[in-house]
Amino acid sequence: MPYRRTDNVVRRLAEREQAILDAAGVIAAEGGMAAVQIASVAERAGIAAGTIYRYFPSKTDLIAELVAAVAGRELDAMRAAAEAAPGPLSALAACIATFAARALHARRLIWAVIGEPVDADVDAMRLDFRQSLAAELEARIGIAIAGGHLPEQNGRVAAPAIVGALMEGLIGPLAPAHDEDAAGHREAVQSATLLALRALGVVDARARGLVAQCVLPAAEPMSRP
Repeated sequence: MPYRRTDNVVRRLAEREQAILDAAGVIAAEGGMAAVQIASVAERAGIAAGTIYRYFPSKTDLIAELVAAVAGRELDAMRAAAEAAPGPLSALAACIATFAARALHARRLIWAVIGEPVDADVDAMRLDFRQSLAAELEARIGIAIAGGHLPEQNGRVAAPAIVGALMEGLIGPLAPAHDEDAAGHREAVQSATLLALRALGVVDARARGLVAQCVLPAAEPMSRP
C-alpha cells in the first residue's frame, strides 16, 4: 500500500515552505533580489541549506515562487479594495491607491519583484505580474467607461501607462526619497493616485474627492514583508 502523508505532515511541509518564502521576502526587502541566496535564506529561516532544495530545486525556482507569492498578495489586495468600493469610479480609485500605498510601504520588496534586474529565467514571471496589474486596472477602467464615469479612451494603453507612472513615481530609481512617516507616505500616495485619475479624465474636484475617500484605508501596511 503506497504511503500517504497525514494531514499533520502536509501542514508541516506547507508551513516550512511558507517559512522559506517569508525569509526570502525579508531578505529581498532588506537588500534586494541579489541578496536572496540559498545560504542566507536558510540562515534566516533557521534551517539547513539542503532543506531548501527539497522545496525549491534552485535559487531561480525560489525567486520565481517569491515573485508569484508577492504578486498574488498584491493583486488580491487591489481586488478586495475595489470590490468594497461603492461604485465603478470609486473602485478604480481604490484599486490604484491600494497598489500605490502597499508598494510604497514595502518599496524595496516590490521593486525587487517587479523591476530590479534579475536572472532572465525570472523575467517572464515578473512580466506576468506587471501584465496582471495592468489587466486589473484595464478592467476597472473599462467598467467606469461603460458606466459613463470616464471619457472614451483605449484602456489597453492607459492601464500600463498608469502602472508605469506608479512604479517610477513611488518605488523606481527615479522616485524621490519619500518621507518615512505616515503623513509623508499618505501625501505621496495621494499625489500618485490623483495624477492617475486626472490622466484618465476625472475632473479635478471629483478626483480629489475620490482620493480623500480611498487613500487612508489603502495605506494599511502589508501583513508580510
